[in-house]
Amino acid sequence: QVQLVESGGGLVQAGGSLRLSCAASGRTFSSHVVGWFRQAPGKEREFVASTSWNGGRKYYADSVKGRFTISRDNSKNTVYLQMNSLKPEDTAVYYCAAARNSYYYTVSYEYDYWGRGTQVTVSS
Repeated sequence: QVQLVESGGGLVQAGGSLRLSCAASGRTFSSHVVGWFRQAPGKEREFVASTSWNGGRKYYADSVKGRFTISRDNSKNTVYLQMNSLKPEDTAVYYCAAARNSYYYTVSYEYDYWGRGTQVTVSS
C-alpha cells in the first residue's frame, strides 16, 4: 500500500510560482511511476506531468511544458511539481498519483493510489 499526501498549494498571482510536494508512505514507493493530475471546477481531471521510478522518463501535458517541472527524491519518498509562470487557467485541485506499472504514464486509469489533492488558485 502507498499513501500520498500533497502540500504546497495556495493562492498566487499570475506569473508567480509554487512548488507542490507529494509525500508518500510505503517502502515500495521508489519503484512506482508518479504523476500529477488536476481538476478544475466543472471540468474533467486531466494529466499534468509524470515521472518514472528513477526520474529517467518525464512527461508533460502540452499546456504546462516549459513552465512546470516534475522531480523526485526517492530517499525522501517525495515527488515535486515546480510550477512557474502560472496562469489563471492553471487554477485547479492538483492530485498526486502512483502506479505500480504504467505504459502510457499519462492516463489516470493506470494509477493505483491517489492523494486527496491540494488547491492551486492563480489570480489574474
